[in-house]
Amino acid sequence: MKIMQALDAAAARIRSDFPNPPDMGVVLGSGLGSFAERLEQAVSIPVSEIPGCPRARVSGHAGRLLLGRFRGKKLAILQGRVHYYEGHTMDAVVFPVRVLCHLGANALILTNAAGGIRRGFMPGDLMVIRDHINFMGANPLRGDNPSELGPRFPDMSAVYEPKLRLLALDILREMNLPAHEGVYAAMSGPAYETPAEITMLSAIGADAVGMSTVPEA
Repeated sequence: MKIMQALDAAAARIRSDFPNPPDMGVVLGSGLGSFAERLEQAVSIPVSEIPGCPRARVSGHAGRLLLGRFRGKKLAILQGRVHYYEGHTMDAVVFPVRVLCHLGANALILTNAAGGIRRGFMPGDLMVIRDHINFMGANPLRGDNPSELGPRFPDMSAVYEPKLRLLALDILREMNLPAHEGVYAAMSGPAYETPAEITMLSAIGADAVGMSTVPEA
């Protein structure tokens, strides 16, 4: 099945339970799944019931799509994600996010649990991603590129929307939470980085490292 046909089939299944287009999509990384329980009038769909969506096989990733309202906004929340290191293709890794866009979401919030590289980071600190470095050795845009998915050579100079980043930082400060902004490096995993790799990543400007997020971005 071609990509646009697959997206149409997935969107049709979701719209049968939640016909309204979401204002925003959210991907919840490790440890953040409970946020989805705060949705009002929520509809829950197991990802396994959505045509074309791969199943999450990692602990802490529930593998559900929840749709509902939060503070007046309609959200489509992926409670967990699939990862490249699980053996999925890059097309499979990003398919759920493409579905959110196909449903009509015009903004996307990506979250993850990452390892800190920058000196001074403490466990539990929050970092708003300003930019990323892709060390995964793969790119989900490789291959066929239907025009409906966007340009062949997308501009990557502002992948993480500056206005939304500033808004996130302002809110964190208002809440008296440690708020940082930095560069996220993505590695393919599943092994954690060696000391030499951490030294390399620090030298080229990475502030945190993980095994997700960049493909969706």
